Amino acid sequence: MTPKIAVCPALAILTSLERVTTLVPEVRRQAAGPKLVLATAFLGIFLLNLDSMAMNVALPSIGREFGGSTAALQWVVDAYLLMFAALLLSAGALSDRVGASRAFGAGVAVFTVASAACGLAPGLGELIAARLLQGGAAAVMLPSSLALVRQAFPDAARRARAIALWTVGGALAIAAGPVVGGVLSGTLGWRAIFFVNLPVGVATLVVLARAGRSPRLVRPLDPLGQITAIVALVALTFGVIDGGEHGFGSPVVLGSLGLAAVAAVAFLLVESRVAAPMVPLSLLRSRTVTLSVVIGFVVNAAFYGLVFVLSLHFHDVLGLSAEAAGLMFVPMTAVVAAANLVSARVAARVGPRVPIAAGQAICALALCALLVGDPTAMPVIALLLVPVGFGLGLAVPSLTALLMGEVAADRAGMAAGVLNSFRQTGGALAVAVFGAVAGLRVALVVAVVMLVAATAAALLLPRRFTAD
Repeated sequence: MTPKIAVCPALAILTSLERVTTLVPEVRRQAAGPKLVLATAFLGIFLLNLDSMAMNVALPSIGREFGGSTAALQWVVDAYLLMFAALLLSAGALSDRVGASRAFGAGVAVFTVASAACGLAPGLGELIAARLLQGGAAAVMLPSSLALVRQAFPDAARRARAIALWTVGGALAIAAGPVVGGVLSGTLGWRAIFFVNLPVGVATLVVLARAGRSPRLVRPLDPLGQITAIVALVALTFGVIDGGEHGFGSPVVLGSLGLAAVAAVAFLLVESRVAAPMVPLSLLRSRTVTLSVVIGFVVNAAFYGLVFVLSLHFHDVLGLSAEAAGLMFVPMTAVVAAANLVSARVAARVGPRVPIAAGQAICALALCALLVGDPTAMPVIALLLVPVGFGLGLAVPSLTALLMGEVAADRAGMAAGVLNSFRQTGGALAVAVFGAVAGLRVALVVAVVMLVAATAAALLLPRRFTAD
């Protein structure tokens, strides 16, 4: 799958999702309250992360059934990531245009149907195609779920607490995903991992039907902005994925990254000239917005890069099985949800700057301890991963709440798309780059340097949330 070919399904998925929103009826009853909206968004983010984490555990079982090569199995994961990363920006703009509740409903409906298609796939090709559709639907669900929370909680302090609870949904799914995936694939088979999404998807739609409707943003389309953004993100994601597997010197990878750079420049030129840009560049002139997306990039890069390089270390150096390596991360993921809630409490008392900066500093200090410690002492590694998870869990909710407060409620989807595009890109690049560096210690040094720089940048953020 080349970047140019991948753009076609990306555009097709986005167009189809916009059409699906016309089939989602507007809710005519009064909104049932912000708590119900939060419950809907919570279920959505839980569904996305549970599927993503459980899926990785099932790959060996899928390979045994279909007999696919390692590269083909990798595309079961990468097809999802490719569409997810490619459509985040466009999906955020779509959410504002059609209304967050409609966009979210369409995304959940398509994700649920695609999950059924994954579970029923007769072969590897059909499974990869269904995963493409899942990734596109997930790209719509993520920014629209966050936009729902932004619109339901106009008060800055209550919004910060609500976003913290929203992130708890993702954190719980990340912690439970490998366990659920292992149990289901070991007892009922790998297809059960996808079928378990069906009741969760249906429950989410039922709750959404009672949660009221979101306003639409009446603006003309920005087709050139959509196309150039999709081309840039598809090419970048593909280049990173393929570079991590085959090396960054291959002609295909260099061509993909070159295409991404050209398309990114074209996107900026288009957005600076059209009357109704998909992403107003004036947004990036805000110091708070710019610093927030950069810090989001660093946080994801540090987290996913660290998980990737430690997974290799556990397997190749310590000789752990896949199951044992997964258990090494349980202490870290277990504290993320608690840290999300602490973040909201701290931000309510002293403002968002403190948890954002402190969270990254805690993570950097823990990585420094890992750097000077014994790389073969498994209990020490597991113990030091706890402050890593706590620190990043402390930073993310306040960072998200701060950014969402900087934009009007009717542009919340666009802002969520921008933030999560940078975060997704950070994670993808880190996996590729950290995989190419020479060993655990070099990767830890890179992560520490990035986190220290981002901690310093966080000190330039506002002390308080922006009031509506």
